[in-house]
Amino acid sequence: MIITLTESAIAQVKKNLLKRGKGKGIVIGIRTTGCSGLAYTLEYCDGIPQDDKLYNIEGYEGCMVVSEKQHEFILNGLQVDYVRQGLNEGFEFTNGNEKDRCGCGESFRI
Repeated sequence: MIITLTESAIAQVKKNLLKRGKGKGIVIGIRTTGCSGLAYTLEYCDGIPQDDKLYNIEGYEGCMVVSEKQHEFILNGLQVDYVRQGLNEGFEFTNGNEKDRCGCGESFRI
C-alpha cells in the first residue's frame, strides 16, 4: 500500500508535532459521514498503535504514516497535501479510488 505526503504536508505535520511537543506522525483513516458516506480522518500519534500497519515516508525522517488495515483498499494510492487558499488552509486528500464527492467536498464514495 502506498500513501504519499507532499512536501507541504510533511512540513505541516512536523510543525504540528513540534507545536504539540510530542508525537511520531499521523494516523490516516476513514469514517462514515456526510452525503456520500465516507470521509478521511487525520490524527496525530505518539507511537505505533497496536494492530495497525505502519507506512514510513522515505526521505522525511521523523514523520511516519499509520493506517488501519481495514482501510487499506480505500487508502491505497492516497496523496495528502497541505494547501492554503485565501484565508482557508488544511490537509487535502486526493485518491484515485474515489468514484465521486458530495457537493460540499467533505465526503466521498468508492
